[in-house]
Amino acid sequence: MRLVTCRTDIADAGWLGAIIADQVIDLEAFGAAVGTPLPGQMLDFIDLGSADWAATAALLQEQDGNWPIGTSTDLANVELLAPIPRTRKNIFGIGLNYTEHVAESARKLDTDAKLPEKPVVFSKPPTAIIGPNAPIRHDGKMTQQLDWEVELAVIIGKTASHVSEEAAMDHVFGYSVMLDVSARDNRRAGQWIFSKGMDSYAPFGPAIVTADEIKDPHNLELWLTKNGEEKQRANTKFMLFNIPQLIADLSTGFTLEPGDVIATGTPAGVGAGREPQEWMWPGDVIEYGVDSIGVMRNPVIDAS
Repeated sequence: MRLVTCRTDIADAGWLGAIIADQVIDLEAFGAAVGTPLPGQMLDFIDLGSADWAATAALLQEQDGNWPIGTSTDLANVELLAPIPRTRKNIFGIGLNYTEHVAESARKLDTDAKLPEKPVVFSKPPTAIIGPNAPIRHDGKMTQQLDWEVELAVIIGKTASHVSEEAAMDHVFGYSVMLDVSARDNRRAGQWIFSKGMDSYAPFGPAIVTADEIKDPHNLELWLTKNGEEKQRANTKFMLFNIPQLIADLSTGFTLEPGDVIATGTPAGVGAGREPQEWMWPGDVIEYGVDSIGVMRNPVIDAS
C-alpha cells in the first residue's frame, strides 16, 4: 500500500488515505462502507498490526476500481501532508552512514575520517516535520550554512527491544523519504540536535510505502537536486550499517515503537562537502526522492 496523510480543506488536520492509481481512498470512510472499521489517522493504522494491514490491502484490491460513493478523491484535488504529521517521539537520525559522506565530512566538517564502528545517532524533534511543498525556513540570524541531506526513512511497525539483526525486518512497517536539513554552523561542541532539529528541518513524505511493496530496501536509488541541478545520487546498498543493523543497534538502548521513524543517513554530495561549499538560500527549490517511494519538493523561504 501507498499510504498518505492528506486534506482537501486547508482547515482540516488531515486524514489517512491510500493512493490507488490517480485516486486517494479515504480509509476511514472506505472501512465504514465495506463494514470493516478502519482508523482515520496514520499512527492509529500502524498500531493495528500486520494482520489488519494485510486485510486492508486485500479489501482495497478487492474493490479496486469500484470505490463506494464518498470514499475516493482525485489525487490532483488533495494536498499531501507529511505521512506522520507529528511523530510520537523524536526521529532517530543516523550520521555518517555512507563511506564517501564520511570522507567529505572529515575534509570539511572536522569529523573523524575513520569509518564509525557503531551507528552515529542523533535526533530531530516532532516539531521539525513538514510535508511536501511546505517551506524550509532559512533564518539568517541562526545560520549561514543551511545544508541538504536526502535519506531513506524507515517506519517501525512493531515494538522492538533488543531484537536481533535476523528478526529486525519483521519490525518494519514501511519506507518514506526524508530531507535531513542541517545548519552546519549550529553544531555545539559535537552536539547535533540544534543543527538538525530546528523547525522545518525534517521534510518527510510524500507517502509511506508498506514494506511488502519494496522488494529490496538495500537497492534503491536516492537523489537530490537544487534548482534543477543534481547534487546527490547514490544507492542504499552503500550504507555502512544496513537497516537490520540499525534497528538491532538502536533497540539495545531505546524501545522502538510503532510509528517511530529512522532516517538512515545520506550519501556524498552535501553542500558542506563541495568545493567551494554550497548552501541553501531563500528562493532555492530542493527536489529529492527515493526509487519506488516518491519525490519530494520543498522551497526555501526567508524566516529571519
